[in-house]
Parts: sequence; C-alpha cells; structure tokens
Amino acid sequence: MTPTLYGIEALASENLDASTRLTLRDGPLQLGWKHSGMTSDFLAEVMSLPYSRSTRDYTQAHHDIGYLSNELIENAVKFRQPGEILIEVGISGGCFFMRITNSIDSASLSRLQQLLHRLRSKEPGELLLERIESNAISEGSGSGLGLLTLLSDYDAKMAWAFEEADDDHFKLTTTALVALPPSSKL
Repeated sequence: MTPTLYGIEALASENLDASTRLTLRDGPLQLGWKHSGMTSDFLAEVMSLPYSRSTRDYTQAHHDIGYLSNELIENAVKFRQPGEILIEVGISGGCFFMRITNSIDSASLSRLQQLLHRLRSKEPGELLLERIESNAISEGSGSGLGLLTLLSDYDAKMAWAFEEADDDHFKLTTTALVALPPSSKL
C-alpha cells in the first residue's frame, strides 16, 4: 500500500543509507520517558562533535540536535504501540536529519493527522501561540507544543508517512531536518 504523506515529500523519500541507526526495543524495563532523554542526550553528544572547534557552534548544534531528538523520540515513545522504534540520524549538507519509525494506533493517527491538516491552513508560529493560549486557559495536556516549536522556532523541515500495517495499527515514519551552525568547518 502506498504511504499517505504530509509535509515535505522529498524529505520523506530521502535516502538515509549513510545514517547511524539505533533501535529502541521493548523489554523487561519497558520503554519510557527516561529512554527518550538518555537517547537524545547521546545523539546530541555524538552528532555535535564535528562542531567542537567552536564553543558557540558546538553549544548551538548540541542544543538543536538534542531538542529535535528529544521531541521526536518522546512522541514515538508516548504514542507508539508495542514494538521497536527505529531511529536514523546523520549530518549532511550542514543539516542534522532524523528519521523515526514506529507503530501507532488509529486514534493516535487521527489526532496527528488533524494537527497536520491544521498546519496546512496556518503558519506554525500562529498555531503555537494558539496552543499556548489554549493551554493557559484550560487544563490541556499541551500536546503538540514540541512539534509546533520545532516548526516555528527551529525552522525544522518535516515529513510524515503513514502506512497501514494491520487492523488498528499504522507504521508512522517521521523525518525531520534542521540546519546546524554554518560557521564550523566540518
């Protein structure tokens, strides 16, 4: 079955053969929030090393990679169905890219697709302000803030591909790209 795509189509089909791959697996300790933080910290440490010639560039790259990684991994852990989460990362053309593949149920798929439809009609910054205002008024969960912050404040380029896996499960592949500091000589 052909995947349903949202976002930047070319990004969704980008070849990541030269990327680093990690797989988070369910086990006796189960995947949880602490795995998101540990994994994103590890990725930020390793992937920002080429920028270590400049403290400022290293700090910026580390922060941007860490934030993007943490948001995407948290979402994959939070909304996934039991099973593996595949993480692919790399640096190419002055950009950090990340692709995460996991399984989600139809309810999570529906909520995410509603947000993605709204992104087609409004700017991410406008939606971010609306979400912040909405959360201030209500006891809302804040869901979507991280994604909207990535798009608005980090100018992340993103793509989502959904494929039906079986009865109530879908394979979600999220691909993101964020520019890194241009002044470092890699």
